[in-house]
Amino acid sequence: GGKEEVHAPTVVAALKNRAAESRSPYVRGHMNNPVAWQLFGDEAIELAKKENKLLFISIGYSACHWCHVMEKESFENDEVAAILNKDFIPIKIDREERPDIDRIYMNFVQATTGSGGWPLNVFVTPSLEPVFGGTYWHGPHSNTPQLVLEDHVDFLGILGKLSQAWREQESRCRLDSAQILQQLKDFAAEGTLGGGAPKTGDGPTAEGLDLDVIDEAYQHLVSTFDTTHSGFGAAPKFPTPSKLSFLLRLPHFPQPVLDVVGLEEVKSAQFMALSTLRAMARGGIHDHIGHGFSRYSVTADWSLPHFEKMLYDNAQLLHVYLDAFLGLPTPDPELLGAVYDLAAYLTSPPPARPGGGLYSSEDADSFYRRGDKETREGAYYVWTARELETLLPAPAYDIVAAFFGVSPDGNVAPTHDVHDEFINQNVLRVAATPAQLAAQFGIAEAEVVETIKSAKRTLRAHREAERVAPELDDKIVCAWNGIAIGALARAGAVLREVDGEMAGRCLDAAVGAARFVRREMFDKETGTLRRVWRDGPGETAGFADDYAFLVEGLLELYEATFEDEWVRWADELQGSFSSFFLLLLYPFRFRPP
Repeated sequence: GGKEEVHAPTVVAALKNRAAESRSPYVRGHMNNPVAWQLFGDEAIELAKKENKLLFISIGYSACHWCHVMEKESFENDEVAAILNKDFIPIKIDREERPDIDRIYMNFVQATTGSGGWPLNVFVTPSLEPVFGGTYWHGPHSNTPQLVLEDHVDFLGILGKLSQAWREQESRCRLDSAQILQQLKDFAAEGTLGGGAPKTGDGPTAEGLDLDVIDEAYQHLVSTFDTTHSGFGAAPKFPTPSKLSFLLRLPHFPQPVLDVVGLEEVKSAQFMALSTLRAMARGGIHDHIGHGFSRYSVTADWSLPHFEKMLYDNAQLLHVYLDAFLGLPTPDPELLGAVYDLAAYLTSPPPARPGGGLYSSEDADSFYRRGDKETREGAYYVWTARELETLLPAPAYDIVAAFFGVSPDGNVAPTHDVHDEFINQNVLRVAATPAQLAAQFGIAEAEVVETIKSAKRTLRAHREAERVAPELDDKIVCAWNGIAIGALARAGAVLREVDGEMAGRCLDAAVGAARFVRREMFDKETGTLRRVWRDGPGETAGFADDYAFLVEGLLELYEATFEDEWVRWADELQGSFSSFFLLLLYPFRFRPP
């Protein structure tokens, strides 16, 4: 009798889609789904307990291509929605707003399936213990080719099996999930808190760093370096700014570090970082017509990106290109060009918010033409040869096509075009140097450079006037703004001697973002930060990275401006950080004076 009541239609009818109540553009984007999305919180958890249902937690972000694919195939499907609304409590979460929840369930999915990604979908008990999870599952009428789906399970089938398992074997589900969760907690505690007995003798102290760890990090990067295309690992290939920063800063470490790593190895580190930065700047991952870099490359040679642009990537890359430019004995025009490009991206719309602060991301997908009903990946950024021929005068087209590797049949391999979105389309990437083209066309190199610059202006004007820009996730994330504040402050200081106008733009943007965060996302009474802002501060309190990155950014801003207010605020935030986070981990080492 009891179970029949749990699944009675009268209970289900009360479940309404509440996505419109969220501040997150990603969650709000699901307000018209037939799935009755609930917001994560006590109310949804109590509902799951009361009705004894599994929660279906789906985590993603605005710029995520496969999140959009799964929404179209499954969350807009009435059959899927009927089962989700009847047998589960469906919850939609923005991973950028709640990285804590995302991290917990990502650890679970990676531990149980061997891989992870987004959308991240997890079925959890009313006590939030995970039962089963995965990433993209194809919907009832999926047009994703079977080649891509060979390792994926049908979402309707999963819903049926999970519903049956919970109905018939609830106690086993609870026991299994509790055991897995405990194992994950033990593993996390060991990694975070350095489980195990303290070392004695000649080993590193709690205050120091084991020099062998630095050498091991270097050796790991050497072993994964792609000697053909640069970067690390195989496709998909990510910029990984933290790895590049480590390699670029290695020569500036204290002498004991250099003695352990070795002088030749330090030179090799510089080579790996610089060759990767050049490959990215020339690749399709770089928007050569507008500005900025996409999140990652689908191909090992950096030629075909996933087209979403993230604030945190571009802000970190500005830091790294600055490191590279400053680390060379003579100025390098290509690296300086990348610094300019990233500075221009971060100080202009769409990422730059009027009145201060920087928005989170731009979507990968957009409408190919005005009036289209379906979005396509990269539609804003790709070009057919015919389009370019129409827009550019005859001699210019040949030069530009050779420079950007344009082909009449498109330059995206069919194996990388599972949804047939890139037929005859070209992703622009640098395929030849101006010197090579000058020799090929029998003209001066300066003329080649001017032709390319002029063509870029023409193509950008056309793109902005005629195409539909990708959706913008217009929330402000505190941590990411902290990274951007630091990068822009450094860029402003470096460019002062080169270009006063651009230096001023960078410093104005850094100061504007810092003032915005202090005004809108900081509580003076409690000394606390909020994680996000969108038409007002969000409910989520700031995480450790929000404090850490903002403090780092403010210190860079102080060094660039010597305005005391920034170092004073950084000191205040560091005090809050120590109280809220370090005291939890090291209660005897970070007592306030």
